[in-house]
Amino acid sequence: MTTLEVATQRIQPQTGTAFRLKQGSVLRVIDVEGEQVSDLVAFAPDGEEWLSSRPSIDHNGTSAFTKGHTLYSNRSNPMLTIVADTVGRHDFLFAPCSPEMFRKLYGFEGDHPSCFDNLARNLAAFSIAPDRIPTTFNIFMNCELAPSGEIKVLPPLSTAGSYLDLRAEVDLIVGLTACSAEQSNNGRFKPIDYAAFGTIEEYEGWRRSTAIEKA
Repeated sequence: MTTLEVATQRIQPQTGTAFRLKQGSVLRVIDVEGEQVSDLVAFAPDGEEWLSSRPSIDHNGTSAFTKGHTLYSNRSNPMLTIVADTVGRHDFLFAPCSPEMFRKLYGFEGDHPSCFDNLARNLAAFSIAPDRIPTTFNIFMNCELAPSGEIKVLPPLSTAGSYLDLRAEVDLIVGLTACSAEQSNNGRFKPIDYAAFGTIEEYEGWRRSTAIEKA
């Protein structure tokens, strides 16, 4: 049996993109080479509602999100549900890397690509202002919380081909990056691939055909 071909798009290292995702569609985010973080934000089509870490943590009772968890908006409405996860370690505490972060935390002077700038640049096409960009859902980012409260950023656990699948619970505008922070990506910047399945039925059919092909 031939596996159904699914078109993927590539986000080059230290860049980003933005696109519409329809309710019921499934977004797959793929770490192409391993140890590469991808920052994700999502907005309602009017830009007045957005993916938010606070209600997502509150309503799930955890900050360790994986398959079966739903991510919520600032108005506590479901936005995305994780339907598959080959890594099991992501972050929803850290803001997207920004020029200010590179200056204040790393002492970096001069221009440096950042997830915040990449998101702002691409979301502008949907009339979403930079000040609307919230804490990002940092796919594949590996953070360790110590009893003291200190948060340590470690190399991602993702390997080449690792993926996370998210089902859209409402129509969305999605921003997505290949993260630009050295520490988050074990010192090397790599691309991120993504693919969108138009319906959950398409997604389930693709997963079944892939399983049969591998058997």
